[in-house]
Amino acid sequence: MSRYDLLVKGGTVVLPFHGEIRADLAVSNGKVAALADDIPAAEADEVVDARGKVVLPGAVDAHFHLGIYRDLALDAFEETRSSLVGGATTVLSYFRTGSHYLDRTGPYKEIFPEVLNAVAGRTWTDYAFHLAPMTVDQIAEIPMLVEEHGVTSFKYYMFYKGFDLAANSRDARSFTMGDEYDLGHLYLLMEQITAVQKANPDKRLSVSLHCEQSELMRVFIDRVRADGDPQTLRAYHEGRPPLTERVAIGEATTLASHTGTNLNLLHLSSAEAVDAVALARRSFGGDLRAETTLHHLCLDHDTLDATGSLGGKVNPPIRTKADNEALWRHAAEGTIDWVASDHACCMEAEKGDQLWPARPGFGGTALLYPVLFSEGHRKRGLSLSRIAELASANPARAYNLWGRKGSLMVGFDADLTVVDPELAQPVTNEVCLSGQDHTPFEGVELTGWPVVTAVGGQVRFRDGETVGEPTGRYARH
Repeated sequence: MSRYDLLVKGGTVVLPFHGEIRADLAVSNGKVAALADDIPAAEADEVVDARGKVVLPGAVDAHFHLGIYRDLALDAFEETRSSLVGGATTVLSYFRTGSHYLDRTGPYKEIFPEVLNAVAGRTWTDYAFHLAPMTVDQIAEIPMLVEEHGVTSFKYYMFYKGFDLAANSRDARSFTMGDEYDLGHLYLLMEQITAVQKANPDKRLSVSLHCEQSELMRVFIDRVRADGDPQTLRAYHEGRPPLTERVAIGEATTLASHTGTNLNLLHLSSAEAVDAVALARRSFGGDLRAETTLHHLCLDHDTLDATGSLGGKVNPPIRTKADNEALWRHAAEGTIDWVASDHACCMEAEKGDQLWPARPGFGGTALLYPVLFSEGHRKRGLSLSRIAELASANPARAYNLWGRKGSLMVGFDADLTVVDPELAQPVTNEVCLSGQDHTPFEGVELTGWPVVTAVGGQVRFRDGETVGEPTGRYARH
C-alpha cells in the first residue's frame, strides 16, 4: 500500500509570504502531507512530473457569480470547470434575491438551502457564498446564516441605491425586490455585522461593497446619452466615471468608521479608486481590504471598442491603459490585497449592439493564474510568492479559509496547480472550457498556463481537459 495518494515531483513550490523552494510535494487524505527534497515515486499512487514547472496553491477566486444569468446547476458545472483552467480550486460566489439569479425574493432561511441543493455535486472546485441582504428582514437573518451555514461576508451594491439603471428608472425596487435600498439600509447592515462579529471573535465578518455612487451615475449617464448616445465602452466609462467609485468609497468608509465594520472594497477599476482606498485607510483605521479584477488589470475601452463589440461591458466599466498600470503597481505594492475574476457567464446575444440594455459581465476565471503569471510575474516582475498571495492566500485570509486554503504548507488542503512557465498561447473561448460563447480577452497572448490542477489532492484538470467527475465541496467560512 502506497504511503501517499499523490506526489508532485521536481517542481518549484511557491509558498505565500515565504518564497520558492525546490521540493517534492506529497498528498495524503486530501491534505499536503510532506514537502521534501526527494520523495521516491514508488511511495505514491499517482505522480505528477513537475520538473521545470511551478507549483502554486490553488487560487481562491473570491468574486464569482454562479447562476446570475443561467440555470444555477448548469453554471455550477460549466463555470467551475472553467476555473480549473486558470488554476482556481475554490470559488466564492455572490448571491442575492431580486432580478436575475432566482428572480424572486423571500427569507434566506428558505432560499439559501435551495441554492446549496442546486449546486451540490455539480462543482469541480470547492465553493462558498457571499450573500446580499436586500431587505431588513434578511439583515435580521445574518446570525442564522453565520451559525448554520458558515456565511461570513455580506454584500451591499451602492449603485442600486435609489436608481434602477437597467430600466432608467428612479425607483430600483422593481429590480431589487427589496426595501428602501439606501445608506440607511447599509448602516443597518453594518450595525448587524458588527454586533454578530462581537459574538464570533474567532471569525472575520465583513461587508463587501460594490462602490459606484448611483446619483452621480444618473447625472453622467444623462449627459452621455444627451451627447449623441454613443454605443461604445468609452461612453459607458464616461457614464460611470472613477469619481463615482471615489465618492462611494468615501460614503462607505465614513459609515464603517462609526460602526467599526470590516470592509472589502470590490473590483476597483481605476487609479482614482485605489487612491481613495489609500486615503480611507489612513483616516478609517479599521480592517479595510481591496480587490481588483483581471479585466481591470488587462483590458482598456479603446482597444475593445476597436473590435466593435460590447462584449466587454461590465460594472464598474473597463477603463484606460493608465488605469491598468496604476492597478498593477498597487497590486505589487500591497494597496490591493487580491485579484479575482468577477466571473459571470453571459452570452453574446445578451450583449447585443445597444449599450445600455446590454447585460454587464463576462467570464474570466480561466485566466486567473495565466494573467497573473504572464502579465504580473513575467512582464512586471511581481514575485511568484506575491502572485500566490494575490490569487490565493489573501482572499483565503479575508474570508476565513486560511489554514485550509491559500498555501501549500503541510496540513493545508491539497489544492494546487502546476504551471508551465513556457507554455504560450492566445486566449480563445475554446481554451477557457466555459459555457460562455465569447470572451473579451480573445486573442490576448499569455505565457504561463496551468497544465495540472488538483482539488483536495485529486487531479481534475490535465493538459487542457478535465479529469474524472466534479467532487467540489461546500466550504463554510
